[in-house]
Amino acid sequence: MNVAHSVVVVTGSGSGIGRAVAMMYARYGAHVVIAERDREAGTATAEAINEKSETTGSAFFHPVDVSVPADIEALMQMVKERYGRLDILVNNAGVSHWESPYDLSVDTWDRILNTNLRSVFLCSREAAKIMRENGGGAIINLASTRARMSEPNTEAYAASKGGILALTHALAVSLGPDRICVNAISPGWIETGDYASLRLEDHEQHPSGRVGKPEDIARACLFLTQRDNDFITGAELVIDGGMTRKMIYVP
Repeated sequence: MNVAHSVVVVTGSGSGIGRAVAMMYARYGAHVVIAERDREAGTATAEAINEKSETTGSAFFHPVDVSVPADIEALMQMVKERYGRLDILVNNAGVSHWESPYDLSVDTWDRILNTNLRSVFLCSREAAKIMRENGGGAIINLASTRARMSEPNTEAYAASKGGILALTHALAVSLGPDRICVNAISPGWIETGDYASLRLEDHEQHPSGRVGKPEDIARACLFLTQRDNDFITGAELVIDGGMTRKMIYVP
Protein backbone atom coordinates (compact mmCIF):
# COMPACT_ATOMS: atom_id res chain seq x y z
CA MET A 1 0.00 0.00 0.00
CA ASN A 2 1.54 3.31 -1.06
CA VAL A 3 -0.19 5.55 1.51
CA ALA A 4 2.83 5.82 3.80
CA HIS A 5 3.41 9.42 4.93
CA SER A 6 0.15 10.53 3.30
CA VAL A 7 -2.04 12.95 5.26
CA VAL A 8 -5.56 11.58 5.60
CA VAL A 9 -8.69 13.16 7.08
CA VAL A 10 -11.50 10.79 8.10
CA THR A 11 -14.70 12.39 9.34
CA GLY A 12 -16.82 10.54 11.88
CA SER A 13 -13.88 8.33 12.80
CA GLY A 14 -14.60 7.90 16.47
CA SER A 15 -16.45 4.63 15.93
CA GLY A 16 -17.78 2.15 13.40
CA ILE A 17 -16.69 2.34 9.79
CA GLY A 18 -14.83 5.61 10.26
CA ARG A 19 -12.71 4.21 13.07
CA ALA A 20 -11.81 1.14 10.99
CA VAL A 21 -10.87 3.35 8.03
CA ALA A 22 -8.65 5.55 10.18
CA MET A 23 -6.91 2.60 11.77
CA MET A 24 -6.34 0.94 8.39
CA TYR A 25 -4.63 4.01 6.91
CA ALA A 26 -2.46 4.43 10.01
CA ARG A 27 -1.52 0.76 9.85
CA TYR A 28 0.04 1.42 6.46
CA GLY A 29 1.93 4.50 7.55
CA ALA A 30 -0.43 7.41 6.97
CA HIS A 31 -0.84 10.41 9.25
CA VAL A 32 -4.55 10.40 10.06
CA VAL A 33 -6.66 13.25 11.35
CA ILE A 34 -9.55 11.93 13.45
CA ALA A 35 -12.28 14.46 12.69
CA GLU A 36 -15.03 13.60 15.15
CA ARG A 37 -17.83 15.36 17.05
CA ASP A 38 -17.65 13.03 20.07
CA ARG A 39 -14.52 14.09 21.92
CA GLU A 40 -14.28 10.92 24.00
CA ALA A 41 -14.65 8.62 21.00
CA GLY A 42 -12.29 10.65 18.83
CA THR A 43 -9.63 10.75 21.50
CA ALA A 44 -9.97 7.01 22.03
CA THR A 45 -9.45 6.29 18.33
CA ALA A 46 -6.36 8.49 18.17
CA GLU A 47 -4.91 6.90 21.29
CA ALA A 48 -5.60 3.39 20.01
CA ILE A 49 -3.69 4.18 16.81
CA ASN A 50 -0.76 5.87 18.48
CA GLU A 51 -0.36 3.11 21.08
CA LYS A 52 -0.28 0.23 18.57
CA SER A 53 3.29 -0.98 18.25
CA GLU A 54 2.68 -2.46 14.79
CA THR A 55 1.25 0.81 13.43
CA THR A 56 3.73 2.83 11.39
CA GLY A 57 1.50 5.88 10.98
CA SER A 58 0.07 8.32 13.48
CA ALA A 59 -3.21 9.92 14.49
CA PHE A 60 -4.27 13.38 15.64
CA PHE A 61 -7.74 14.12 17.02
CA HIS A 62 -9.52 17.31 16.02
CA PRO A 63 -13.10 17.96 17.26
CA VAL A 64 -15.51 18.92 14.51
CA ASP A 65 -19.25 18.96 13.92
CA VAL A 66 -19.57 18.58 10.16
CA SER A 67 -23.05 20.15 10.22
CA VAL A 68 -21.36 23.44 11.15
CA PRO A 69 -19.58 25.09 8.18
CA ALA A 70 -17.20 27.06 10.44
CA ASP A 71 -16.04 23.79 12.04
CA ILE A 72 -15.17 22.39 8.62
CA GLU A 73 -13.19 25.48 7.67
CA ALA A 74 -11.31 25.36 10.98
CA LEU A 75 -10.54 21.66 10.45
CA MET A 76 -8.99 22.20 7.05
CA GLN A 77 -7.08 25.26 8.21
CA MET A 78 -5.61 23.17 11.03
CA VAL A 79 -4.61 20.44 8.55
CA LYS A 80 -2.85 22.96 6.33
CA GLU A 81 -1.00 24.57 9.24
CA ARG A 82 -0.03 21.29 10.94
CA TYR A 83 0.89 19.17 7.92
CA GLY A 84 1.22 21.55 5.00
CA ARG A 85 -0.66 19.17 2.73
CA LEU A 86 -3.69 16.89 2.42
CA ASP A 87 -3.66 13.76 0.28
CA ILE A 88 -6.85 11.88 1.12
CA LEU A 89 -10.26 12.81 2.50
CA VAL A 90 -12.81 10.20 3.55
CA ASN A 91 -16.25 11.76 4.09
CA ASN A 92 -17.75 9.23 6.47
CA ALA A 93 -19.62 11.26 9.10
CA GLY A 94 -23.38 10.88 9.04
CA VAL A 95 -26.52 10.35 11.07
CA SER A 96 -29.59 8.23 10.43
CA HIS A 97 -33.22 8.88 11.33
CA TRP A 98 -36.26 6.73 10.73
CA GLU A 99 -39.59 8.60 10.91
CA SER A 100 -42.84 8.63 8.97
CA PRO A 101 -42.86 11.25 6.18
CA TYR A 102 -46.16 12.45 7.66
CA ASP A 103 -44.36 13.41 10.88
CA LEU A 104 -40.88 14.36 9.69
CA SER A 105 -40.20 17.98 10.63
CA VAL A 106 -38.36 20.50 8.49
CA ASP A 107 -35.79 20.92 11.26
CA THR A 108 -35.05 17.18 11.31
CA TRP A 109 -34.89 17.06 7.51
CA ASP A 110 -32.40 19.93 7.50
CA ARG A 111 -30.31 18.33 10.26
CA ILE A 112 -29.99 15.06 8.33
CA LEU A 113 -29.23 16.73 4.99
CA ASN A 114 -26.79 19.22 6.48
CA THR A 115 -24.91 16.52 8.36
CA ASN A 116 -24.91 13.84 5.68
CA LEU A 117 -24.86 15.75 2.39
CA ARG A 118 -23.95 19.41 2.77
CA SER A 119 -20.92 18.43 4.85
CA VAL A 120 -19.62 16.24 2.03
CA PHE A 121 -19.65 19.20 -0.34
CA LEU A 122 -18.09 21.60 2.14
CA CYS A 123 -15.41 19.16 3.34
CA SER A 124 -14.56 18.24 -0.25
CA ARG A 125 -14.35 21.86 -1.39
CA GLU A 126 -12.10 22.94 1.48
CA ALA A 127 -9.95 19.82 1.14
CA ALA A 128 -9.59 20.34 -2.61
CA LYS A 129 -8.20 23.83 -2.04
CA ILE A 130 -5.29 22.22 -0.21
CA MET A 131 -4.94 19.19 -2.49
CA ARG A 132 -4.60 21.22 -5.69
CA GLU A 133 -1.63 23.07 -4.21
CA ASN A 134 0.22 19.76 -3.85
CA GLY A 135 -0.51 18.09 -7.16
CA GLY A 136 -3.85 16.46 -6.41
CA GLY A 137 -5.40 13.92 -4.09
CA ALA A 138 -8.30 11.56 -3.54
CA ILE A 139 -11.73 11.94 -1.96
CA ILE A 140 -13.97 9.06 -0.87
CA ASN A 141 -17.63 9.71 -0.04
CA LEU A 142 -19.53 7.15 2.01
CA ALA A 143 -22.99 6.75 0.50
CA SER A 144 -25.20 3.68 1.03
CA THR A 145 -27.14 1.03 -0.83
CA ARG A 146 -30.13 2.94 0.58
CA ALA A 147 -29.44 5.52 -2.10
CA ARG A 148 -31.04 3.06 -4.54
CA MET A 149 -33.42 1.01 -2.37
CA SER A 150 -35.40 1.75 0.77
CA GLU A 151 -37.29 0.63 3.81
CA PRO A 152 -40.30 2.68 4.95
CA ASN A 153 -39.76 5.99 6.77
CA THR A 154 -36.21 6.65 5.57
CA GLU A 155 -36.83 9.62 3.27
CA ALA A 156 -34.29 12.07 4.72
CA TYR A 157 -31.54 9.49 4.99
CA ALA A 158 -32.19 8.09 1.51
CA ALA A 159 -32.24 11.59 0.00
CA SER A 160 -28.93 12.45 1.65
CA LYS A 161 -27.25 9.29 0.39
CA GLY A 162 -28.68 9.64 -3.11
CA GLY A 163 -27.40 13.20 -3.14
CA ILE A 164 -23.93 11.97 -2.25
CA LEU A 165 -23.86 9.80 -5.37
CA ALA A 166 -24.80 12.73 -7.61
CA LEU A 167 -22.38 15.04 -5.82
CA THR A 168 -19.60 12.48 -6.27
CA HIS A 169 -19.74 12.41 -10.06
CA ALA A 170 -20.19 16.19 -10.24
CA LEU A 171 -17.11 16.79 -8.09
CA ALA A 172 -15.14 14.21 -10.07
CA VAL A 173 -15.72 16.24 -13.22
CA SER A 174 -15.10 19.63 -11.62
CA LEU A 175 -11.97 18.60 -9.71
CA GLY A 176 -10.48 16.36 -12.39
CA PRO A 177 -8.31 19.12 -13.89
CA ASP A 178 -6.67 19.50 -10.48
CA ARG A 179 -5.82 15.77 -10.43
CA ILE A 180 -8.28 15.06 -7.62
CA CYS A 181 -10.14 11.76 -7.88
CA VAL A 182 -13.59 11.58 -6.27
CA ASN A 183 -15.38 8.27 -5.72
CA ALA A 184 -18.21 6.90 -3.62
CA ILE A 185 -18.56 3.69 -1.63
CA SER A 186 -22.05 2.38 -0.93
CA PRO A 187 -21.98 -0.09 1.96
CA GLY A 188 -24.75 -2.57 2.57
CA TRP A 189 -25.16 -4.24 5.95
CA ILE A 190 -21.93 -3.52 7.79
CA GLU A 191 -22.17 -4.71 11.39
CA THR A 192 -20.47 -2.23 13.71
CA GLY A 193 -21.74 -3.80 16.92
CA ASP A 194 -21.48 -7.35 18.26
CA TYR A 195 -20.65 -9.40 15.17
CA ALA A 196 -20.75 -12.66 17.15
CA SER A 197 -24.41 -12.09 18.01
CA LEU A 198 -25.54 -12.25 14.38
CA ARG A 199 -27.78 -15.14 13.40
CA LEU A 200 -27.01 -17.75 10.76
CA GLU A 201 -29.88 -16.41 8.65
CA ASP A 202 -28.35 -12.94 8.78
CA HIS A 203 -25.24 -14.26 7.09
CA GLU A 204 -27.01 -16.65 4.71
CA GLN A 205 -29.16 -13.96 3.11
CA HIS A 206 -25.96 -12.52 1.62
CA PRO A 207 -24.58 -14.17 -1.55
CA SER A 208 -21.14 -13.71 0.02
CA GLY A 209 -22.23 -15.91 2.92
CA ARG A 210 -21.63 -13.33 5.63
CA VAL A 211 -22.56 -9.89 6.92
CA GLY A 212 -20.01 -7.16 6.25
CA LYS A 213 -17.45 -5.76 8.67
CA PRO A 214 -16.05 -2.20 8.90
CA GLU A 215 -12.70 -3.50 7.66
CA ASP A 216 -14.34 -4.46 4.36
CA ILE A 217 -15.01 -0.78 3.73
CA ALA A 218 -11.58 0.28 4.99
CA ARG A 219 -9.84 -1.99 2.48
CA ALA A 220 -11.95 -0.52 -0.32
CA CYS A 221 -10.92 2.99 0.71
CA LEU A 222 -7.28 1.95 0.50
CA PHE A 223 -7.83 0.53 -2.97
CA LEU A 224 -9.58 3.60 -4.36
CA THR A 225 -6.99 6.00 -2.99
CA GLN A 226 -3.93 4.22 -4.34
CA ARG A 227 -1.97 6.67 -6.45
CA ASP A 228 -1.83 4.19 -9.34
CA ASN A 229 -5.65 4.02 -9.43
CA ASP A 230 -6.09 7.57 -10.69
CA PHE A 231 -8.11 6.34 -13.67
CA ILE A 232 -10.96 5.51 -11.25
CA THR A 233 -13.01 8.64 -10.60
CA GLY A 234 -16.71 9.46 -10.45
CA ALA A 235 -17.42 5.83 -9.64
CA GLU A 236 -19.66 4.11 -7.08
CA LEU A 237 -18.34 0.94 -5.48
CA VAL A 238 -21.15 -1.10 -3.92
CA ILE A 239 -19.94 -3.30 -1.06
CA ASP A 240 -22.92 -5.27 0.20
CA GLY A 241 -22.04 -8.96 -0.06
CA GLY A 242 -24.11 -9.11 -3.24
CA MET A 243 -27.43 -8.30 -1.55
CA THR A 244 -28.58 -5.71 -4.10
CA ARG A 245 -27.93 -8.21 -6.91
CA LYS A 246 -30.17 -10.84 -5.34
CA MET A 247 -33.72 -11.32 -6.61
CA ILE A 248 -36.17 -12.07 -3.81
CA TYR A 249 -39.51 -13.84 -4.40
CA VAL A 250 -42.19 -14.54 -1.82
CA PRO A 251 -43.00 -18.28 -2.00
